[in-house]
Amino acid sequence: MFHERSCGRVYNPVMKVPPTIRWVGNASAGHLELLDQTQLPTVVAYLQFTEVSPLVEAIRRLVVRGAPAIGIAAGYGCVLGVSRGHEHGLQPSEALAQAAQALNASRPTAVNLAWALERMRRVKPINPERLLREAMAIHEEDAGLCREIGEHGLGLLREMFPDRGEPERPLRLLTHCNAGALATGGCGTATALIYAAAESGLAVEVFASETRPLWQGARLTAWELNQAGIQTTVVCDNMVGALMAAGHVDAVIVGADRIAANGDVANKIGTYGLAVIAKHHSVPMFVAAPYSTFDRKIESGRTIPIEQRDPLEVTRPASHWIAAPQTPAWNPAFDVTPAALIHALITDQGTVQPVSGENIKSILAAAPHGARD
Repeated sequence: MFHERSCGRVYNPVMKVPPTIRWVGNASAGHLELLDQTQLPTVVAYLQFTEVSPLVEAIRRLVVRGAPAIGIAAGYGCVLGVSRGHEHGLQPSEALAQAAQALNASRPTAVNLAWALERMRRVKPINPERLLREAMAIHEEDAGLCREIGEHGLGLLREMFPDRGEPERPLRLLTHCNAGALATGGCGTATALIYAAAESGLAVEVFASETRPLWQGARLTAWELNQAGIQTTVVCDNMVGALMAAGHVDAVIVGADRIAANGDVANKIGTYGLAVIAKHHSVPMFVAAPYSTFDRKIESGRTIPIEQRDPLEVTRPASHWIAAPQTPAWNPAFDVTPAALIHALITDQGTVQPVSGENIKSILAAAPHGARD
């Protein structure tokens, strides 16, 4: 058995990007393969996983990243936990509980992780075959959610920028981090809009902020979009203000790792500053995310847990010292953008505009499997 994401017709270009996650073999003896994103863009390589512990460590060190993709990987991790549990003398229920607990602790901010694990815990009976079907369902569902996000976003872009999209007046979009096919089970969240626009015939140009300290924009987004034939230019994070002041950005489009009940958004560090600059320059900022990224148990962004990462990612990136050894560094993985700075939330269920708790509650009412509440 070989399982990987599939994309709809309008997103065919993204298929040039290797699948981020794939399951190989049957439920009892198969294994999980992850595209090692720490080696991109220079090396395209897969790592195999047959146990939960190495998978947890791989999630922590960003072999797989992006909230939806982390959730999908965790779903398959539950299959590994139960299928190998008997080797450790565990009953299926014990093996599932231990796997879910370990996986849940790997990345505290990405709510899709806890969401996927909740779905896996509800599976009955607990056996590898049934768990694999559910993990594949989560994977396939995410591909569909990405397509829906792209379609809703395309409609909003056409409405807001009717004079853009011709070769002489391309639609110019700025994105931060990577919210693309590499971060999801489908064609991305923020990039779903970009792919949909390009496939509909709109001329699109993208600026990808490099996204320090780990350069997900430069390493991943630019590589992914260029694979799809979409013109993409990398800019340093501290250049985005000058870029907007020069009139080179029509809209900012980013993804999300968790969205609070009031619409505050946790996303890759630097998103908040980008939103402030966009507001100053009257550039609309859109956040694209599936229903599984909303967490209505959290009232506002003030209580979203923010992951703190190794200071060496700042002071010694790629094993090269750029600060004196022993220099301390503050390294939160995410920041929180207040809802007031966001022009619209673009979801698989439709567009939330203006961004408010009531509008979020209304649009999530029809979400499959129920939104987190």
